[in-house]
Amino acid sequence: MPSLFDPIQLGAIHAPNRILMAPLTRGRATREAVPTAMMADYYAQRAGAGLIISEATGISREGLGWPYAPGLWTDEQVAGWVPVIDAVHAAGGRIVAQLWHMGRQVHSSVTGGRPVSSSATASPGTIHTYDGKQPHETARALGIDEIPRILDDYALATRNALAAGFDGVQVHAANGYLIDQFLRDGANHRTDAYGGSPDNRIRLLREVTERVASVAGADRTSVRLSPNGDTQGVDDSDPASVFVPAARALHDLGVAFLELREQGPAGTFGRSDVAKLSPLIRDAFGGPLVLNQDYDPAQGQADLDRGVADAIAFGRPYIANPDLVERYTRGAALNPLDKDTLYSRGPEGYVDYPTLARAAA
Repeated sequence: MPSLFDPIQLGAIHAPNRILMAPLTRGRATREAVPTAMMADYYAQRAGAGLIISEATGISREGLGWPYAPGLWTDEQVAGWVPVIDAVHAAGGRIVAQLWHMGRQVHSSVTGGRPVSSSATASPGTIHTYDGKQPHETARALGIDEIPRILDDYALATRNALAAGFDGVQVHAANGYLIDQFLRDGANHRTDAYGGSPDNRIRLLREVTERVASVAGADRTSVRLSPNGDTQGVDDSDPASVFVPAARALHDLGVAFLELREQGPAGTFGRSDVAKLSPLIRDAFGGPLVLNQDYDPAQGQADLDRGVADAIAFGRPYIANPDLVERYTRGAALNPLDKDTLYSRGPEGYVDYPTLARAAA
């Protein structure tokens, strides 16, 4: 069986190892969602990853409600991404853009408009805004006549990602955001062609992926799903009935790889007692399968050995350890994570974590 340190082909992308960098929102772009010079340093420092999946990146103003997250719908945003990607490539890395529509997980004070979703529902709790945390607003249900413009937004963001130099794109269909709100019956109460049966609820995922792949090529298109347990108030009464067919549909589309974020009962970033679906999805999806959440190298290698996964995406360990692959290779200790600087806007806790090389100098 392969090791975490062996290369893997992810569609058109040759990854030199199977330690991927998961998408991580960090809030270092401008208020206009334009990437900054600091972001070039951050991503280039982490170019040793087999593949970097960028932080979630908005496809439209409507769909991007996280303060200071980047976008891909304006020329200025594209221009801001160019030096970031150039820096990653100069450091020998590979990076794909994760395309994000947050659906109901936005606030009108950020987007300038009422949230949209599969149905007229609201998320529980509060949401980050420029004015601090505020209660979620009730979304309006997207009209069926609006779906084409959503697909157009994904296509534009994909074209912009390629123009900026990204090596591919990932459709963010997980974590309780727009596509996930269509997939799961806890949020999708529609009675039209996008609601009701699992096949109808999969429809938006299929159409978005088809549209994105028509621009980027299926071999440069990947998808992220979160099939088990509640995420930001989005859940399903029978997840296997929707996510296994969804995986089969993605297999038929020939996407480069499928990434799953799966919660466990002792999860440190969301937890669930709902059984993981990766074994069933493994049978339905024949391409490279990437698993994510709460992995260490031993657990990741064990899942590669069992044939459950082809690669592992690591998230928070990459925040504090830009040289994570080297540390795992050498069995070196990891830097501790400073949670206070996750979204703090400055370089502290972003580009100043030491590498092994710097510590030895």
